[in-house]
Amino acid sequence: MNTEFDYIIIGGGSGGSVMAARLSEDPNVTVCLLEAGGEGNSALVNTPLGIVGMVPTKINNWAFETVPQKGLNGRVGYQPRGKALGGSSAINAMVYIRGHQTDYDRWAREEGCQGWSFNDVLPYFRLSEGNEVFNNEYHGQDGPLKVSQLRSDNPFQNIYLQAAKEAGFKLTTDFNGADQEGVGIYQVTQTNGERCSVARAYLFPVLKRPNLSVYTQAMVERILFEGKRATGVQATVQGTATRLTAKREVLLAAGAFQSPQLLMVSGVGDAHELQQHGIPVVHHLPGVGKNLQDHPDFVFGFNTRHTATLGISLKGAWHLLTQFLRYRKERRGLISCNFAEGGGFLKIRSDSTAPDVQLHFVIAMVDDHARKPSLGHGLSCHVCLLRPKSRGTVKLAGPGMDKAPVIDPAFLEHPDDVKDLVEGFKLTRKIMQAPALARHISGDPFTANVNTDEEIAQSLRNRVDTVYHPIGTCKMGVDSMAVVDTELRVHGLEGLRVIDASVMPSLIGGNTNAPVVMMAEKLVDLMRGQSRVAPVSTTAQSQIVASPSLEVV
Repeated sequence: MNTEFDYIIIGGGSGGSVMAARLSEDPNVTVCLLEAGGEGNSALVNTPLGIVGMVPTKINNWAFETVPQKGLNGRVGYQPRGKALGGSSAINAMVYIRGHQTDYDRWAREEGCQGWSFNDVLPYFRLSEGNEVFNNEYHGQDGPLKVSQLRSDNPFQNIYLQAAKEAGFKLTTDFNGADQEGVGIYQVTQTNGERCSVARAYLFPVLKRPNLSVYTQAMVERILFEGKRATGVQATVQGTATRLTAKREVLLAAGAFQSPQLLMVSGVGDAHELQQHGIPVVHHLPGVGKNLQDHPDFVFGFNTRHTATLGISLKGAWHLLTQFLRYRKERRGLISCNFAEGGGFLKIRSDSTAPDVQLHFVIAMVDDHARKPSLGHGLSCHVCLLRPKSRGTVKLAGPGMDKAPVIDPAFLEHPDDVKDLVEGFKLTRKIMQAPALARHISGDPFTANVNTDEEIAQSLRNRVDTVYHPIGTCKMGVDSMAVVDTELRVHGLEGLRVIDASVMPSLIGGNTNAPVVMMAEKLVDLMRGQSRVAPVSTTAQSQIVASPSLEVV
């Protein structure tokens, strides 16, 4: 294998896949992408229903665990992360959400991230998006990442919408348009009923480029430095130890847990913590591994008798078989389901400037990330708090990458998070108890006798865990705890950038995959010093701020 490249990219997830594809568009540069997992192109990955075989297991999944959580009665949390080309976009629920406009404006105005306001990032969302339905000032149809309507034809979509309407909530057709608030059916990153991971969207079509080298089963052990400049990596590639040299830059895209871990084992982080592990300090940067944020998530679960919901039964097995046959012929039906088909963004306070909680309506019983299957059929509804105040950390378990990072999201440690999620619980229950859904529910094993605020709070501490959106551990900004600047260069070092969800200074209101793709597209232009997108016009800015919600169903 070659050992010298212009750019070395660590991690083949969403950020890494975009960077590898875009940088290698220039035939005059050489690009190397290193991914610790596999190829991410199996039937299990490409078939949407395959998520049930990956999220609860170690298949294409790092399957991390947290330290015992004080706010969750000492429970250990579960943190699945993708381990394959495509990263977590190879195992996620494929929900296409960008977050709220005010999130990006907060980054720019309050958190030292000039150039990352909503008007700055919207063109890059449009550039990356290939939407099969929407084509307006908010959406693009020509981008690599395919976004489509669900093809599962599941009757519970309309039942869920009717229940939300009965509960008094407005319906929406587009969570990524002028107004995020409302209840609706998610668009998904699928094409022709198959998963469109970011690797499938960006990387796989260009694998034959002569200037692009992609290595799977390649575990990077540390970043190499000469003084304050990153010069390459030490890695084990398919069982062989090797050193690779980066003539221009090293791009770190290993995710919110492993990017800070790799920086720390390479000598970049809080000097005192590094010395405790015997790691020579290359650069004191105390913010590495701090500021961990994630959406705390509660899952309602209900028993049903309807075979349109997934479950374990003889009728269900026969129905699943017929659906496999249909999927082979049409790429439609239950096998194209992403599980979390419906959703919602709701305000818990009338004066909230943006929705406070997000819902994921699931056509299956979900208990402990589907690691606890139950007989019979069921449905679930997640409710997560979009902007929690709790802050956690990622630390080292040892001086190398051979041990999993020590992950502490600090879920529900801030009392306001508990208070706000109690209100989110109540809003979600209104939908689940509405007549359209209630007539299909035969049992409530988790919340049947939970009524008072105190009982709800206890139920939260018994069942809350991640909804898979960790961010912030290498945050962008200008304060003393910032790790990267607004061009995602690591403060105080040369030749090293970070491009994954770890650079987000604070949580956005929604799923984090599409924003990472956007950030990578924007970084490409920052590195090239030229723009592929037109700025948002003054007229469009006015429409974005003032326009009413899009047409409701």
